[in-house]
Amino acid sequence: MSAVPELPHPERAEITLPEVLFALSDPERLAIARQLVNGPMEMAACSLSDPNMPKSTKSHLMKVLRESGVIRNDPQGRSRVLSLRREDLDARFPGLLDAVLAAGA
Repeated sequence: MSAVPELPHPERAEITLPEVLFALSDPERLAIARQLVNGPMEMAACSLSDPNMPKSTKSHLMKVLRESGVIRNDPQGRSRVLSLRREDLDARFPGLLDAVLAAGA
C-alpha cells in the first residue's frame, strides 16, 4: 500500500486576507478551525455539526481551509493530521485569527 500523498500548501507570503476570510466565513469551516486551537488532531477525529454530512463534503471543507492557508493537512501513516497555521496567520494578519475564532463562540 502506498503512503498518503503530501498536499500542496501556500507559502506564508502567498496567504491572502480575502481567502482566509472566505475560508472562515462558512460555519462548518470555522468550527473545524476552532477545534484545532488547542493543537493538531487527526482528520477523522474532527467533527462536523451534521454527522451525516458526506465524506466528500468534509474533504471539500478541509481543502478550502488548506488552500487558503488556514490549516495544514499532513500525512501521518495512513491518516492525516490537521493543524492550525497560527504562526503564519499571526505573522500575516496580527490579531485576525483570535478575533475571528472568538467571534460568536
